[in-house]
Amino acid sequence: MEGVFGKLRNLDAYPKINEDFYSRTLSGGIITIVSSIVMFLLFISELRLYLHAVTETKLIVDTSRGESLRINFDVTFPALSCSMLSLDAMDISGEEHLDVRHDIIKKRLDSHGNVIETRQDGIGSPKIEKPLQRHGGRLEHNETYCGSCYGAEASDEDCCNSCEEVREAYRKKGWGLSNPDLVDQCKREGFLEKIKNEEGEGCNVYGFLEVKKVGGNFHFAPGKSFQQSNMHVHDLLPFQKESFNISHKINKLAFGEYFPGVVNPLDGVQWVQHTPNGMYQYFIKVVPTVYTDINGRTIQSNQFSVTEHFKSDDTGRLQSVPGVFFFYDLSPIKVTFMEGHVSFLHFLTNVCAIVGGIFTVSGILDSFIYHGQRAIKKKMEIGKFS
Repeated sequence: MEGVFGKLRNLDAYPKINEDFYSRTLSGGIITIVSSIVMFLLFISELRLYLHAVTETKLIVDTSRGESLRINFDVTFPALSCSMLSLDAMDISGEEHLDVRHDIIKKRLDSHGNVIETRQDGIGSPKIEKPLQRHGGRLEHNETYCGSCYGAEASDEDCCNSCEEVREAYRKKGWGLSNPDLVDQCKREGFLEKIKNEEGEGCNVYGFLEVKKVGGNFHFAPGKSFQQSNMHVHDLLPFQKESFNISHKINKLAFGEYFPGVVNPLDGVQWVQHTPNGMYQYFIKVVPTVYTDINGRTIQSNQFSVTEHFKSDDTGRLQSVPGVFFFYDLSPIKVTFMEGHVSFLHFLTNVCAIVGGIFTVSGILDSFIYHGQRAIKKKMEIGKFS
C-alpha cells in the first residue's frame, strides 16, 4: 500500500517548497494586490454576463407565405385639414384600398397644434331637414328618403343620402365632383363651409393598416381618389385651391409589433415644404424579424430602412398628386433574435481562464521584476553598474 502512495506522490505536478526558502518582496506584494483586484473585476463582469440573457442573431431565408402585414402609423399634418386628408393603400398584386376609414382616428388641430376635435373617420354626418328626393321633390312626411347620385348611380335602386355618398359614387365612376354647391346633399351639409371653417387647421392621423405581405405603397393626400384611364387620380376640384402644403411630422411608423431593441428610423422625423406643391416619397425596405424572448414567447415583426425623395412642382401647377407617399418592399431575408443564458460550464470555463491567466501573467511579471532587481544589485556590488 505504501508503494502505491509513493507512486502517486511521484506524480505530483505541484511540488511544495519549505517556507524557509520563500523570499517575499515589495514588488511581489503590489503585483498580488493589483492582480487580485483585476481578477475580481473580471469575475464580476463574467458573472453579470452569466446572469443576464444574451441575444443570438441569425439570418435565414424567409419562406413564410400568406401572411398579412400590419402598418402602425401616427402622422401630423400642421397645414392640411382633416376634411381634405384621405388615406389610400395599394400593392403590386393589384389590390387597392381607397379612402381607407376603418381603424383610423383623426384629430383636428389648431395653428398651435392643440386638439380641437377627435373623431373616427367617416362616422356620422349632419342631419338633413327636408332634403331633395331623387325624383326631384322634397322629402314629405312618412316618405322614405332616397337622394339622387347625380348620374353616378350603379342601378336604379341606388340612393345617395349624404354628400359623402355622392362623392363616393362619383369616385367609383372615376368622376371628379367639380362644384359641391350644385349637389343638394353637399349644400345642405355645408361641405364648402366646413372646408372654409377648417382653413388654417392641421390634422393628426393615427391608426393601422392590414395589407398583404407583398410590396406596395400607402399615401396621405388631399381629396378622394379614383381610377381614371388606369391612373390613380385624386379629386382636388371641390377644395378650390391651387396649392397644398404637405409639411408633416411622423410621430410613429412601425411595420408590426414592438420588440426589445427595435429602432424605427422614421419616428420623430419632420419635414417642412417650401414650394407651392410637391410629392414627398419614402422608399422603405422591410426586413421580416422574429424575436424570441427568454421565456420562449415569439414576436413576429419587422424592421426597416428608408431613403427619401421630394418631387417638387416649382411651376406652381399640379403636375403630380400632392401628398406623402410610403413605398415599401420586402426583403427575402429574415432576421431572428433569440434570447438565452450562457451555460454554467461555459461560465466555469471563463472563470478558470480568468483566474489562471491573471495568475500566470502576474507570476511572469513578478519574476521579471525580481530577477531584474537582483541583476542590477549584483552589478552595483561589484562596481560594474554605470
